[in-house]
Amino acid sequence: MTPSVQTASVQTAAYEIRAISPQVLGELRARDDAGAPPRLLVDEEGGSPLRCCLRRISPGEHVALVSYAPLRRWARETGADPGPYDETGPVFIHPEPCPGPASAGYPVPLAGSHRVFRSYSADGRILGGRLLRAGEASDATSAEAVLAGIFDDPAVALVHIRAVEFGCFIFEARRR
Repeated sequence: MTPSVQTASVQTAAYEIRAISPQVLGELRARDDAGAPPRLLVDEEGGSPLRCCLRRISPGEHVALVSYAPLRRWARETGADPGPYDETGPVFIHPEPCPGPASAGYPVPLAGSHRVFRSYSADGRILGGRLLRAGEASDATSAEAVLAGIFDDPAVALVHIRAVEFGCFIFEARRR
């Protein structure tokens, strides 16, 4: 199977970077993980991350704001039990299908911001977190090096990359 742009992966032995999958995006565009229809809006200022294509919203762009439960969805695929670590939070997506991430690897348009890398075990338990300050991982290559270091721990199955300011899910990295 040839990887699609939506599940673009960095070429490492340890992990692949993933946006929200096209199938899940279709579900979220109908009804989100909180059971509500998406909130459609025009973002006049732009700048927030889009979780479908891993780039920032352009000023004046039409977007949908939905609730998303990334750990719950991963647990359904893998049989893990996230228990109390299951969270639902707001994410921006395109209201219609889009081409997905422009390239494999850590998304360059989202590099340089404060991020928390939260790691989980294969059974769904949180293992730890790593704060990346804007200057510490100012480019995608530096951020990928931090991810590679996290995946050096064989207990790590999944890493959620989250915004520091609001704690929102941005994208995930999964062990290969």
